[in-house]
Amino acid sequence: MKIIRCKSDLRQLTDAWTRAGEIIGVVPTMGALHAGHLSLVTTAKAQCNRVIVTLFVNPRQFTNPEDLANYPRTEDSDAVKLAPFNVDVLYIPDPSEMYPAGFATSISVSGVSAGLCGGARPGHFDGVTTVVAKLLLQTAGDAAFFGEKDFQQLQVVKRLALDLDLKTKIIGCPTIREDDGLAMSSRNLRLGEAARKLAPQVYVELSQTAAAIEQGASVPQELARASAALSAAGFGPIDYLELRSAANLAPLTHPDQPARLFVAAWLDGVRLIDNVAVG
Repeated sequence: MKIIRCKSDLRQLTDAWTRAGEIIGVVPTMGALHAGHLSLVTTAKAQCNRVIVTLFVNPRQFTNPEDLANYPRTEDSDAVKLAPFNVDVLYIPDPSEMYPAGFATSISVSGVSAGLCGGARPGHFDGVTTVVAKLLLQTAGDAAFFGEKDFQQLQVVKRLALDLDLKTKIIGCPTIREDDGLAMSSRNLRLGEAARKLAPQVYVELSQTAAAIEQGASVPQELARASAALSAAGFGPIDYLELRSAANLAPLTHPDQPARLFVAAWLDGVRLIDNVAVG
């Protein structure tokens, strides 16, 4: 596995791979790799001739400077975790490589970015779409792999690639969970021992609420019940708990189409997000 930090060095490789007709897969990450990330790498390896994993803690998608400062940075251990997968490149650009002096461009995707994390974190998705567009162009990716845990982000990136005529096919992969149901996330590392034991309750409430809605329960009543249960358990604030269309993320009051139930709740100073399919 080559570790590359300069986009010009990366381009020499990708140009050669493209000329040879090889399919390039990209797994964009911010590091602190876990089994969820590694499942994306496995899928990419199965579908592509070459695989690039990117590692870049993107300052433009953080709305809270403290959150950025506290985000785990584990470059050395990430490289060790990737070694058994025979990844071709670990691309770790410096911030000055991604955003050189005078950088003045921002990409914004409307519609699917509204509400949920887009509402709770203004400007977040502008930072995501800008860096993802740059990474897909820098890596010359034919396919890019994203987890469904960040389902809204997945839909935003799909819209980005479609609207900008990017060659990259965006592929969503299932959420990977811990044995107790907690969705795997780099942020889980910041949970204290007591909070880590409580955190799986998010998935418990989501699953119970989804099942009740599928059985015909009132959506507003079920959302209110689940929100109250999380608050009583010690979560808070709760940024959102909503039912939305799986196709376009429009809010729903009835599950009359494929839908997903979304939640973002704080615990021990850590923002946990999750979602499950409904119907």
